[in-house]
Amino acid sequence: MKKVLLMLCFIAGITSLSKAQGGGQRRSPEEQAKNLQTQLKLTDDQTAKITSIMQMQSTKMDSVRNAGGDRQAMMPIRQAMAAKVKAILTPEQATAYDKMQADMRARMQNGGGGAPPSPQK
Repeated sequence: MKKVLLMLCFIAGITSLSKAQGGGQRRSPEEQAKNLQTQLKLTDDQTAKITSIMQMQSTKMDSVRNAGGDRQAMMPIRQAMAAKVKAILTPEQATAYDKMQADMRARMQNGGGGAPPSPQK
């Protein structure tokens, strides 16, 4: 009985860890836009425009990925998307968007974990 309970706890722990790390799946453009809508308090019109931009970016990224492209090949696509998104945002939203992007870059450089980077001494 103890072994069964221990095994169930182990499986539950592994499952929660994999979900906390995103499960290795990319979010759809619609999910990404909804996330921005929540974080930046976007209007419905802004959200619709950003969803369209992200859908185009996703299509381009998929074609680069399928052609064997690497991160370097995708950078211009990401930069163009970020510039288009910022053109839709208010100055306050654009500042918050820049901070979100900087935080994400810092997390990726520190191994891609979900926690913010720890301060350097």
